Amino acid sequence: MSTKDIPEEEMTVTLELEDGSVECAVITILEVAGKDYIALMPTDEEGDPVEDEVWFYGYKENPDDPNEEPELIYIDDDEEYDAVTDAFDEYLDSLEFDEM
Repeated sequence: MSTKDIPEEEMTVTLELEDGSVECAVITILEVAGKDYIALMPTDEEGDPVEDEVWFYGYKENPDDPNEEPELIYIDDDEEYDAVTDAFDEYLDSLEFDEM
């Protein structure tokens, strides 16, 4: 597992859902089994977390055009989703370790 560095300023993503759009803060991008995944936290209008909730999606950038919007891919496989959540737990553990 590895994580990609996110710039210090908070990055956000707007997800278009069936019942409207949701602004999400980007927590981190994780690499699991050679694929990239993004961890997002939904926020309100002021940028504060809406709930104690994290959403995970596959993450794919176009290597030929770094200015193109990345593609977010819904994870519909339970084993894949579990691997991503385990990697995210390890990421959180590493943050706690770094704070010691």
